[in-house]
Amino acid sequence: MHDTADLETRGIPSVFVASDVFVEAARTQAAALGLDVARVFVAHPIQDRTDDEMRDLADGIVDDLLVALRA
Repeated sequence: MHDTADLETRGIPSVFVASDVFVEAARTQAAALGLDVARVFVAHPIQDRTDDEMRDLADGIVDDLLVALRA
């Protein structure tokens, strides 16, 4: 979240990506930073996924990322 906030304050469009168990934490952190950064969440957990599963997960959010970057 801090990296995304830093990039946004520099004028670089960014999207924060995290697993869905962090929705509330991301909302709280964004409020604490005073920024409403774009966020996209993926299914949890991600740590034990294979490379192919991670690619599939990423492929599944590409459209959401593009929408968030264009907003």
